[in-house]
Amino acid sequence: MFAHLPLSDGPTVNDSLTQVGFRRSQNIAYRPACETCRACQSARAPVADYELSRSERRVLARNQDLERHLVESEATLEQFELLRRYLMARHADGGMAEMAWPDYVAMVEDTAVRTHLIEYRRRPEDDGPGDLVACVLVDVLADGLSLVYSFYDPTLASRSLGSFVILDHLVQARAIDLPFVYLGYWVPGSEKMAYKARFSPLEILKPGGWALMSARERGARPPRPITPPSVDLDLSDAEPAELDEFPAAGKP
Repeated sequence: MFAHLPLSDGPTVNDSLTQVGFRRSQNIAYRPACETCRACQSARAPVADYELSRSERRVLARNQDLERHLVESEATLEQFELLRRYLMARHADGGMAEMAWPDYVAMVEDTAVRTHLIEYRRRPEDDGPGDLVACVLVDVLADGLSLVYSFYDPTLASRSLGSFVILDHLVQARAIDLPFVYLGYWVPGSEKMAYKARFSPLEILKPGGWALMSARERGARPPRPITPPSVDLDLSDAEPAELDEFPAAGKP
């Protein structure tokens, strides 16, 4: 499902759609609505009830030498080079692996919502800005911070930068009295999504509304596809369809 975010009231519409499970990509909000699958579930961390575990405190401590810089949503080549290294190391077979510079500029700058970038840099030894080790595109909502996309130096595995970015945004949200940090979609049984279930408490969006993820759900396997009712169609007299009658795959 796709919805265009209007230039005139983009922030308000983005707030409302995020609360019901949509995610933002540039000026489009989208939500998976597959006929035979309900695996994608929106996830968010409730800030007020979140208590850091011992391991999470260690992650924050390991990255105490990093400085947080809030910058306008303007793309830089330094960010893009870090993104390319991250994609080639972690998602070389993914759909974003072919992202070029104009695509990155559009991802960061083509929007009318309240958004910014957070850069994490090593504390400089001189007057320079320090090395960029992680970056995240963040939407500011009426009820929280939404992590649109994050990337980091793949050679610094010991820092657990992916977890650090989330934990630091819990710290930021608490400091400005925002109740939630939105983490995007969680898919039961997905190895690439499993890290989100390690954050606790965590809420997921169910048909009846947001609810705390249970211990059973944290260890759940991927749900079985929903089998739609069978429909008998007599296509014996049907003419073959022309290819250009159908929209391109992936387009709204």
